[in-house]
Amino acid sequence: MTGTLVLDPLIPMLALYVLAGAALLIIGYGLVRGLSGWALRGLGALALLAAIANPSLQREDREPLSDIVIAVVDDSASQRIGNRPAQSITALARVQAEIAALPNTELRVVRVGDGDGDSGTQLMTALAEALAEEPRARIAGAILITDGQAHDMPLAPDMPAPLHVLLTGQNTDWDRRLIVKNAPAFAILGESVTLTLRIDDQGAVPAAMAGSAMISIAIDGGEPQSYRVPVGEDLELPVTLPHGGMNVLQFQVAVTEGELTDRNNAAVVQINGVRDRLRVLLVSGEPHAGERVWRNLLKSDPSVDLVHFTILRPPEKQDGIPVSELSLIAFPTRELFVEKIDEFDLIIFDRYRLRGILPNSYLQSVRDYVTRGGTVLVAAGPEFGSADSLWRSPLGEIMPVDATSRVFEQGYKPELTDLGKRHPVTEGLEKLAPAGGWGRWFRQIGMTPKSGQTVMTGIDGQPLLVLDRVDEGRIAVLASDHMWLWGRGYEGGGPQLELLRRLAHWMMKEPELEEEALVASAIGQKLTVTRRTIGDAPAPVTITGPDGTTTDLILPEIAPGRYSAQYDAPEMGLYKLTQGDLSTVMALGPSAPKEFEETIASGDKLEPVVTPLRGGILQLENGTADIRTVAEGRVAAGRGWIGITPRGAYLTQDIRVAALLPAWVWLLLAAGFALAAWLVEGRRGPNGTQSNSVSTLT
Repeated sequence: MTGTLVLDPLIPMLALYVLAGAALLIIGYGLVRGLSGWALRGLGALALLAAIANPSLQREDREPLSDIVIAVVDDSASQRIGNRPAQSITALARVQAEIAALPNTELRVVRVGDGDGDSGTQLMTALAEALAEEPRARIAGAILITDGQAHDMPLAPDMPAPLHVLLTGQNTDWDRRLIVKNAPAFAILGESVTLTLRIDDQGAVPAAMAGSAMISIAIDGGEPQSYRVPVGEDLELPVTLPHGGMNVLQFQVAVTEGELTDRNNAAVVQINGVRDRLRVLLVSGEPHAGERVWRNLLKSDPSVDLVHFTILRPPEKQDGIPVSELSLIAFPTRELFVEKIDEFDLIIFDRYRLRGILPNSYLQSVRDYVTRGGTVLVAAGPEFGSADSLWRSPLGEIMPVDATSRVFEQGYKPELTDLGKRHPVTEGLEKLAPAGGWGRWFRQIGMTPKSGQTVMTGIDGQPLLVLDRVDEGRIAVLASDHMWLWGRGYEGGGPQLELLRRLAHWMMKEPELEEEALVASAIGQKLTVTRRTIGDAPAPVTITGPDGTTTDLILPEIAPGRYSAQYDAPEMGLYKLTQGDLSTVMALGPSAPKEFEETIASGDKLEPVVTPLRGGILQLENGTADIRTVAEGRVAAGRGWIGITPRGAYLTQDIRVAALLPAWVWLLLAAGFALAAWLVEGRRGPNGTQSNSVSTLT
């Protein structure tokens, strides 16, 4: 119980001050004049002013409240390496025991994991939130059990008590990390781009480990190539992308004995390969209705650089017109088919027949171009089954079909085979059909498949579109010259543009149109794994996490030839996916998250916050700390100990207010002092001399 004197004046305080001033002046005047009753009159004025001030005695019944100490335990990824988890457990147990031994003191434990996204350790945010949940008057101190690598230092709260750090880690810790300083998001195929890498060492690096390191480089999960490079220097790495679409470059620094962690030894760079121009050579054997459709289709794409030749005047044509009067361009056969053939990305033979314009040696050059990685599309017409068919040239040796010399002239609707419904070139094309289905074609060239993949059929199930791989290249045969009917919208038409686009991209080896592919995409930490195949259902995909743990993911079929499932990744980092001979890598967030950018335990970041609060930073390697109580404003840390400040907070249970004296007592006191002053002055006189009565008789 405590008592406090409070005032509740009967008049405004200003008026009370005025009265007090007036009384002081009068008393002072009496003192100066030497009046004998000035002291008693002053006491009477004081009693009167006290009565007007109405003093009361306030009594409170208080219940003492315990002091609160907040312990923030860092459970982020960087705290899970080495012996730091054991250090944290031991330190927390010691803090709990020390606080339990202190009277009237409670401990609040807050744990901090990895921040959302790649925000790192939000240590100060957790401390601020814990402080907000408790009354500031009860906070006696805070203790951080961490490696010191906090990533939200600007959010440090205003502490009403000392802040201490118990630092995990060892003085002998060292680590090596790989940094990607510069990497483009996309690059032109065939042109070199430069990546800037750097390998840095941190901490107490052994002399034998400094100087250089081994780094391996792999593209799209392929066989890695290793190189020895210097440490602590920027590495300029020229890269030429091997294919269009997304190229995944994986860099891995060899793990060295004694290194703190290998989580920051790897990096993944994803570069989208784009073609500057798709160079297409279109050779039309003769004018026909579909020729203009081919030309318009290819010219409408600004990314296509088209070279188109139409044979309008075959050599056997003899009409007597002098050559000098003809406005025809000579076919530069040697330049196109020998000297510059490798500059073309795609060669299309549209109803071409053997007329002696291209000798067998040139067609042999086209065949060699395909085996070296080139692509050829043959759009066949009635000439394909004749004696001058392109099938009878050296190019026919790599064609996936044999000619039957039959030409069917009747209406039919192209259909997808079971394989075609799963093949990425034709998958889902039936969904693009207009109402009533695709429009009809009216000519099909008889062929017998001998290799490759038949994805479309026509009359009586005969092959209409056959795709095949030849060594490094690819070839496709379309057994009809009536695809132009789709482009003209006959009977509703069909997906001519989409089919030819996919066909061209498949022949250009774009990864998204590969028959056998394992791809992954991510939104946040949700990984979507997709397996495309034209074969049987695939086996489960093995996912290897950043920490080396493996998980088998079963992929259900979501569409013909497409299997997909989602995987909730437990943490950010580099994931490797393998299934049979296929493999790919996927980085969730950066391959080396912020938690592993700086892995050496240090109190440097926290020192500017701890020092002004008179706290301390103690290394757990040197032993756990004792906890003492210190007075507010005193140094709260020393060798082997840390201090908390008792706050003496309380809860008021009851308040009682009573007048200091009754009003009649104040009145009696004031009157008594005034009467006493009058009697004194009456007997002694106003100047303090004795007053005597003298009678004079006259």
